Amino acid sequence: MECKQPINAERCPCTYPSCSKHGLCCECIQYHLSLHELPACCFPPEVEKTYDRSFERFIKTWG
Repeated sequence: MECKQPINAERCPCTYPSCSKHGLCCECIQYHLSLHELPACCFPPEVEKTYDRSFERFIKTWG
């Protein structure tokens, strides 16, 4: 499967300035799950900007 990094990067909602995984969804998901959190694309913009990507925040946001 071909990586669609350029297309993903255009759509990526992550606002972390030095993110090395911007647009690399498979790496981003693996990274965040290893930290017991979810990636930016799981949150609305106002929550994503807080960088609180915990499962608890996800449940508070969508639960």
